Amino acid sequence: MTPVSTHEVGDAEGNLVYRRITLRLIPFIFICYLFNYLDRVNVGFAKLQMLDALNFSETVYGLGAGIFFIGYVLCGLPSNLALNRFGPRRWIGLMMITWGIFSTCLLFVTTPVEFYVLRFLTGMAEAGFFPGIVLYLSRWYPNQRRGRIMALFMSAIPVSGLLGGPFSGWILNHFAAGQGGMAGWQWMFLIQGVPTVALGALAFVLLCDKVEDARWLTPEQRQRVKTDITNDELSRPVHGKSSVASVLSMPFIWILGFIYFCIQSGVYAINFWLPSIIKNLGFSDALVIGWISAVPYLMAGVFMLLVGCSADLRNERRWHLVV
Repeated sequence: MTPVSTHEVGDAEGNLVYRRITLRLIPFIFICYLFNYLDRVNVGFAKLQMLDALNFSETVYGLGAGIFFIGYVLCGLPSNLALNRFGPRRWIGLMMITWGIFSTCLLFVTTPVEFYVLRFLTGMAEAGFFPGIVLYLSRWYPNQRRGRIMALFMSAIPVSGLLGGPFSGWILNHFAAGQGGMAGWQWMFLIQGVPTVALGALAFVLLCDKVEDARWLTPEQRQRVKTDITNDELSRPVHGKSSVASVLSMPFIWILGFIYFCIQSGVYAINFWLPSIIKNLGFSDALVIGWISAVPYLMAGVFMLLVGCSADLRNERRWHLVV
């Protein structure tokens, strides 16, 4: 057998292993992130009915929507330290159950203070999910395969907007008559919050803490993944041990943080206010507002997958980020 054919066989074997991992992990993680994002931004649709029902001002809504991120920032690092200590399976499951409960409890809100507290607690509970999943996937995929996997995972954001907008609009319309003694916005928090709790319980069953625990892989396949991850780590420059303080002293961390801040400021302005902007343009039907609000997410999903695949194909990250 020639060296070229041996390399091809190796690639074929590797593709088979990582395809199996992807089919096992990514669909579930994708759905979890979809509800993670939906539970975070569905207040934008609740606002269409909630403000009038509770006599909240725009200021109350804006503060409640934004206070989520105070809890999110405060608990991001501690949550990931806890994930390392208790294991991804238990910690991810616990996070999902917790934020699902807090998000669902928004249906009971009657005062601004209750709104602020529940949004803050939801932010605290959600804080470790995204960075925790990024860390989790790094234990299953070497760097050269991680770009498209991250694109698949993060495409849950545009899909959440694409499906969540029309779905939220349908709930607001369908339950507008006050079925069960609850308004449409209350039903929306209930219907979109309870599945998160169920998914959190499933995480305890479906996720594995590490490759060695994956009984759905053969011993040879588990060894292949461990070898790939080890080689990936050995190929990186060695900088010695880093403390939290030393990491925070790196200028590029703050530069990337500022870039991310600017991006997210625009993204969440759209998430929290787009339904109201569309309504003010003369569209009164909540379902129509949902469909119109889905359009930007369709384009975002397509380009997210294209960029992820391109980054893996060229094994390059920096210029893809810049562009």
